[in-house]
Amino acid sequence: MGNLDKRVDFSIIRYANCWEDPEILLQGLVPKNGSKILSIASAGDNSFSLLTADPELVVAVDVNLTQLYLVELKKAAIRSLDYDDVLVFLGFQEGADRLKLFQQLKQELTADVRQYWERHTDTITRGIIHQGKFERYFQLFAKSVLPFIHSKGRVEQLLAPKDELEQIQFYHKKWNSWRWRLFFNIFFSRLVMGKWGRDPQFLKEVGIDVSAYIFKKAEKQLKKVGAQQNPILRYNLTGNFGELLPHYLQPESYHKIKGNLDSLVIRQGFAEQVAQDYGQFDSMNLSNIFEYMDKSLFTETAEKLIKLLADGGRIGYWNLMVPRRISGIFPSEVRYLSKLSQQLTADDNGFFYNQFIVEEK
Repeated sequence: MGNLDKRVDFSIIRYANCWEDPEILLQGLVPKNGSKILSIASAGDNSFSLLTADPELVVAVDVNLTQLYLVELKKAAIRSLDYDDVLVFLGFQEGADRLKLFQQLKQELTADVRQYWERHTDTITRGIIHQGKFERYFQLFAKSVLPFIHSKGRVEQLLAPKDELEQIQFYHKKWNSWRWRLFFNIFFSRLVMGKWGRDPQFLKEVGIDVSAYIFKKAEKQLKKVGAQQNPILRYNLTGNFGELLPHYLQPESYHKIKGNLDSLVIRQGFAEQVAQDYGQFDSMNLSNIFEYMDKSLFTETAEKLIKLLADGGRIGYWNLMVPRRISGIFPSEVRYLSKLSQQLTADDNGFFYNQFIVEEK
């Protein structure tokens, strides 16, 4: 990861939303009241969700300064606006003038962040949650590719309530056509994803057929009854969340998060470096940062993070297409919670991820 920041464009919003399931993250880490949590920031959503555990501290860290500007904007919106206005401002709903809402919250922003967003008011106007590179990739699929495969009505049928057998039959009889397989495998190929979705550098450690892998993951999700209430899948297929709000904006989570915002600290840098400023952590949400590292850098980073994890503390992270497991290289330091990890992986609403790993020191 040490050289990754020199080759990846960090001047843009890569992810306007977190695409990792916060429900399984919370179940895996089981963060306690008054605990200290290290969390990869990304778009901030899962770091906000961790505030529902009433921690003493959540340090949201990212190497991408633009992502942190986004997290601070969301934090200011939650602090300053009414709930319904937050949904409008971020882009989950249409409604009031977003620039007018920005004027209400901008004094909560630090000077650099306020200046950034004052230069990017067009991004705010269009609804911030739709403006990341990854979100535009999904929108391109939903609005320009999927209509050549399935009608809007068929998409609605796929996502409509039905029992498990009906969902499976619908997938095999109505959804999994030759057009679906052809266009899917082209759109989610290494070449197209690297250009339009993720940075090619993020795929450099991947040694498998990208589109074939993602197709299998998509098939698993589309056949599940859970597909009907999966906000991640809903966005993938429609370019919007509809009525399905992410965890941090669901009313029962949101009000607790709003009361705990002062516990969220936003920091730029590499996780293992920033963490040294805070002593040991009880929990770590490491997203899928190991995906981008070669084996030697993974080993070096993991060793540093283990030292910053308190005894009995837990680490949670995702494998996408590159297998990485800390307990595989430091078995005497951390224990792989295999049964829990496998169960949470099976429950994962994430569209791409192969495995969610929970380890304990």
